Amino acid sequence: MPSSLHTELCDRLGCTYPVVQTAMGWVADTNLTAATCNAGGFGFYAGATAPAGTVESEILAIKAKTDKPFGVNFHMFQPNAEEVIAMVIKHKVRAVSYGRGPDAKTIKRLKDAGVICMPTVGAVKHAVKAVELGADIITIQGGEGGGHTGSVPTSILLPQVLDSVKVPVVAAGGFFDGRGLAAALAFGAVGIAMGTRFLMTTDSPVPRSALDRYLATKDPTAIKVTTAVDGLPQRFVENDEIRRLEKMGGLSKLLLAAQSARNWGKEAGVGPVGMLKLGLKMLQAGDNSFAQMVMAPNLPVMVQRGVVKGDPDHGLLPGGQAASMIGKLESCEDLIARIVSEAETRIRAMSGLVNEAIPGASRVI
Repeated sequence: MPSSLHTELCDRLGCTYPVVQTAMGWVADTNLTAATCNAGGFGFYAGATAPAGTVESEILAIKAKTDKPFGVNFHMFQPNAEEVIAMVIKHKVRAVSYGRGPDAKTIKRLKDAGVICMPTVGAVKHAVKAVELGADIITIQGGEGGGHTGSVPTSILLPQVLDSVKVPVVAAGGFFDGRGLAAALAFGAVGIAMGTRFLMTTDSPVPRSALDRYLATKDPTAIKVTTAVDGLPQRFVENDEIRRLEKMGGLSKLLLAAQSARNWGKEAGVGPVGMLKLGLKMLQAGDNSFAQMVMAPNLPVMVQRGVVKGDPDHGLLPGGQAASMIGKLESCEDLIARIVSEAETRIRAMSGLVNEAIPGASRVI
């Protein structure tokens, strides 16, 4: 049966339901993106981790798997940022997601091509700035979310941003079921975005060895924030590798970063000069310090070890606290259908409360 759960987000992005799959590096591949879109949600492909020279073929691969609109993410400091932007425009991708890197000129270039600009932010000031630069939709991620994250929980950040900007707002950080979707809509958001929940699906490319570790994590406090990886706060499933990094001294961290830089540069085809240029771009794109720039190569090397190679003990498992609430793997189709059904049930129940208090009041759905 057609769903009556329809918001402005659905109109803007061309999806059936107000459910977004975030662009998790090395996880949001062509299959997961297409599966999300075919199930009625909106998927973002992880363009930020796409090797140089592959972006066009990956976009075409998604189009071969789905006729639905989809998005691509990127970072201005990645070596092939211009390639991503050019291919997004050439192939009329519906939307892009990004952090604080793109300037007003780049955003205008995308918007002039009909691409919806949908940055993710973790603070009110960044949301306001993003809108000033031209963002069409804002995704806020509360501190419960995985990967790089802030300290403000979604329940506080969401109303703060809703009160501060005049564009549609999508809520992320801690969402995994229909109750969360209903709550986000009640706050005033136009939908939810989820990363960890889509990572933990049967359409995810993450090896079963890593997925089993996610499924076994039932304590939300065991999915912790640390700055030990690249100097920025990030949330990971706690394991021996995290504990080892947190015990390291300054010299050990420097040596580890140097080794990671060599490994990453070799795999990415980036030499020493290119690495230096990339580091300077990182410093210019945000609030990163020199120390954070030096430590940055640790992240791709260790995350790939965890979610690509499937080594949950010696690699990193980025994830939100929602992982502790997920007990089984579902397909994207089953997941989105269940979330929408649960949300509709909750919204009808809330509408019933209003009807009891105000005779003659009409239902929301």
